[in-house]
Amino acid sequence: MTKLDFRINRNAFGRLELRLPGGVTHQEVLPVRASPIAAPEHGISLVGTDGHELLWIDHLADLPAETRALVEEELASREFVPEIECLRAVSSFATPSTWEVDTNRGATSFVLKGEEDIRRLGASTLLIADSHGVQFLIRDLAALDKHSRRLLDRFL
Repeated sequence: MTKLDFRINRNAFGRLELRLPGGVTHQEVLPVRASPIAAPEHGISLVGTDGHELLWIDHLADLPAETRALVEEELASREFVPEIECLRAVSSFATPSTWEVDTNRGATSFVLKGEEDIRRLGASTLLIADSHGVQFLIRDLAALDKHSRRLLDRFL
């Protein structure tokens, strides 16, 4: 479908609704990223309340500005993956350990239960799960400062 074949807006309850050609309207649709970490701007599926895909969006950039803003706003309200920008301190190099970090959402601390909770997603990308299941992302290891990389090296 082209970007002119459908419309997305909010209904009276603040939920997204999808209007397809021929007057077909789907209430309470949810956008879901196909690859939220590797390609967050590509491959967005709009799914209905039954979990079935209603529409595929190849690139967010292809959408009109208003529609793109609605989709991005909805995605942001459902996704919570803070990106670690700096490791300030680690309580111990044995697990469990408490990590004090700066993220793109502010400073925080979390408990790393075990080294298996650090997953390598690519050559320079890590996903770290804390003891509560919150996922923290390190998008680029090389972009971290020297102190942060040194602390992290003890766990890799």
